[in-house]
Amino acid sequence: MKYSAGSYESSDCIVTVSTHSKTDIIIESIVFEQFGDQIKDVISNTLKEQGIKDILVECFDKGALDYTIKSRLLTALKRMEE
Repeated sequence: MKYSAGSYESSDCIVTVSTHSKTDIIIESIVFEQFGDQIKDVISNTLKEQGIKDILVECFDKGALDYTIKSRLLTALKRMEE
């Protein structure tokens, strides 16, 4: 099952999480060339902080700031726990 948080609005993102055989991060972003590595770092670091492995994270970004990406990921993870 997949769990999501966020929107497709400008300056926001949709983050979807689901259980997976390993940790994979897929990013689609309108600013990927400039900030793709930063987005991946925010997601990776958040997963490490939460002690989460073996998850698929899909991020569809429309120019969200780091704290927005992190909060969307944390919300999706919380929904997955429930």
